[in-house]
Amino acid sequence: MAEYDLTARMVAHMDRHLALPLLEFLQELKVYADAQILQGKISLLSGTNMVDYAMDIHKSLHGTEDVPADMVARRSEVVERLRSLQDAVKPIVDFLSSPQLVQELRADKQYNLHVLQERHQIGPDQIEALYQYAKFQFECGMYSEAADFLAQYRALCTDSERSLSALWGKLAAEILMQNWDVALEELNRLKEIIDANSSSASPVNQLHSRIWLMHWSLFIFFNHENGRNGIIDLFFQDRYLNAIQTNAPHLLRYLAAAVVVNKRRRNMLKELIKVIQQEQQSYKDPITELLECLYVKYDFDGAQQKLIECEQVILNDPFLGKRIQGGNSITVPLRDEFLENARLLIFENYCRIHQCIDISVLAEKMNMTYDEAELWIMNLVKSSKLDAKIDSVKGTLIMTTNRVNVHEQMIESMKNLNARTYMLAKSLLDLGHPAAQEAAR
Repeated sequence: MAEYDLTARMVAHMDRHLALPLLEFLQELKVYADAQILQGKISLLSGTNMVDYAMDIHKSLHGTEDVPADMVARRSEVVERLRSLQDAVKPIVDFLSSPQLVQELRADKQYNLHVLQERHQIGPDQIEALYQYAKFQFECGMYSEAADFLAQYRALCTDSERSLSALWGKLAAEILMQNWDVALEELNRLKEIIDANSSSASPVNQLHSRIWLMHWSLFIFFNHENGRNGIIDLFFQDRYLNAIQTNAPHLLRYLAAAVVVNKRRRNMLKELIKVIQQEQQSYKDPITELLECLYVKYDFDGAQQKLIECEQVILNDPFLGKRIQGGNSITVPLRDEFLENARLLIFENYCRIHQCIDISVLAEKMNMTYDEAELWIMNLVKSSKLDAKIDSVKGTLIMTTNRVNVHEQMIESMKNLNARTYMLAKSLLDLGHPAAQEAAR
């Protein structure tokens, strides 16, 4: 399934640390050779301060306890830099560690800077050191400490660009700690800032920021309890949908999956199909092709094949294929939801164009056995009050919905129109309207 793996596209719009969980997932599923994944991890870690982790991976990759001299030297640099930053940041960290002293601060940043300078001899250099220290902690993989210091830095920082950078770091740290509620708050805060800067930031920077935000949001939306609504709300906004079509059409996989499993948002299918058609030359995969087969081509044989492929795509996708351990079994919730809802879409579309349906044929279209399909349809008819009945002897589903006769509908509409016209003219006559009186003569 490496053919449908999006990791290479995804990591281009992510922080190195966020890319590591994707490689962990691929390694666990053995989508690629183990050596490839380990080498990829080392390449990512080379741009961080997680030197000990990189050393462990190097040992595993090469089957040795020896590590390259440059890794050893790099570790010494990291330790020395950490000590230097700890000394530089000590005054402000001591201040922020004291609840009594922190109470002196207010919402007014300029006032806070004055208080820090006058009463505690903490100036811009120490505040900048706090940012550097937080960033360094993040690069070392100490995400909890980094998140705390970045939040404190943003409360004091008056540089909007530096504050925005700290917010990106805070969001990444919360994602990596899997604090989904807090991460969602930071995501929304970041979105507000990006959208509010539309007049000052260049269009290219706006596009870049929105694409990065959407990629990072996947961690949240496919883990948060309200994530399926969140991704639809964000990705369908004009500016974000334009960004997808401009530079990240592969994100359509996740938008399509969210729409399919979210029954309450099926009203977005029409718009989604339109975008999928527009971008089919730039990007397509079994999930987008399944919808195209159903709603554009009405190709149920093609949809049947794509449904089989969709299951494999989901199982091998780091966001869609999340595993849940329950006792002695492991489930993939989104896989199960997707297959159930996709079969429902196939069933609904097939029923629209067939009045008498062979259950064995329908079972084949939905990749189910006859007995499974018959039970599934029976439960669906009961639960959804579908106007249909099953003939178990003939093995057919008969749609009993009264089909609209277009000619009868037009005649009935004309009768209603004539009646309304008569009533309107009568009302005008009763009021003595000249035009109505002339028409009556």
